[in-house]
Amino acid sequence: MIGDLLLKLHDAKQKIEEAKKKLNNIVIQSSVDNGAIKVTANANKAIMSIEVAEHLLQPENKTRLEEMLTVATNRALEEAAAKGEIEMKKVTQDMLPNFPGLV
Repeated sequence: MIGDLLLKLHDAKQKIEEAKKKLNNIVIQSSVDNGAIKVTANANKAIMSIEVAEHLLQPENKTRLEEMLTVATNRALEEAAAKGEIEMKKVTQDMLPNFPGLV
C-alpha cells in the first residue's frame, strides 16, 4: 500500500518535471505602443527576448522606454504564469488528489 503510494508519487513527480520542460516550448509575446516594444517569454516565466523600436532608443525617451518595458514584461510574465498553471493542472488533475500547493 505504501509502496504503491510512493510509486504514484514518483510517477507524478516525473510527469510534473516533464511538463515543466514542455512549458519552455509554450511561447507568449506581449507588446505595447503598437509593437514598439515586444517581450517574448515562455510558460516557465523566463524572458526569451525583448525587441525595442529604434525611435525609443533616443535619450529623451528613456523614461517612456523604461515604463513600456516594465508594462510589456509584466504582461508577458502574467500570461506565461497563467498558461503554465493551466498546463500543470492538466498534468496533475488525474494523478493525485487535490493537494493545495503541490504544484
